[in-house]
Amino acid sequence: MDAVTLSTLLAAAAMAGWVDAVVGGGGLLLLPALLVAAPGLPVATALGTNKLAAIFGTATAAATYARRTKVDWRVAGPAAGFAVLSAGVGAALAGSVPASAYRPVVLVVLVSVAVFVLLRPRMGVVAAPAKRTPLRVAAVIAVAGVGIALYDGLIGPGTGTFLVLAFTALVGADFVHGSAMAKVVNAGTNLGALVVFGVTGHVWWLLGAGMAVCNIAGAVLGARMALRRGSGFVRVVLLVVVVALVAKLGHDQWVAR
Repeated sequence: MDAVTLSTLLAAAAMAGWVDAVVGGGGLLLLPALLVAAPGLPVATALGTNKLAAIFGTATAAATYARRTKVDWRVAGPAAGFAVLSAGVGAALAGSVPASAYRPVVLVVLVSVAVFVLLRPRMGVVAAPAKRTPLRVAAVIAVAGVGIALYDGLIGPGTGTFLVLAFTALVGADFVHGSAMAKVVNAGTNLGALVVFGVTGHVWWLLGAGMAVCNIAGAVLGARMALRRGSGFVRVVLLVVVVALVAKLGHDQWVAR
């Protein structure tokens, strides 16, 4: 790999770490960069290498959030535990189901998310603790720790965004605290998937380690910026990432076929 390609991948890893720390969706940057930089690279190997870089970034962001704000471990802890197992199952199935089968569903969900956030301008800006009922807590643990984690092992991009929305919509977290819990769960999904990809030989370890260093740097910067600028800033970044995800998945579904 030449120096220009390597530098591009390291820069993409740093930017992905920033995006992931603020609102999730860093895989939107890093996975396409890996696939373009190494034509012919198996999708499973690209996913595994991305997980190696991402787990360090999400863990660093989670630690940064935990030091500077309150994380509801009664919600994030069980969800992260289930996420390790569910993402591992998803990673084991990666490659057996074509990504094209999921794109239409994910596109509909993302467009719905964008419309929902636009029509509910106060959602996530101010916390709604009244929503945190036992039933809703159980629901968000299942959605985040099983459903979204399974998707992360299978495909990945947009996982952090889905997690933030789940914690915001279901249990009334504001965007900053929703991002904090999302990072904890996302670290679990990355761990579960990485173990499976590593065991099956689908990790480019040396490149992934280099990208991990840059991902950490981006994650620290992103988490600190989100905490400093607050939920309004996270909401704007969320909408930008969702629009970018819709554009990317739409291109893959209808233009690049």
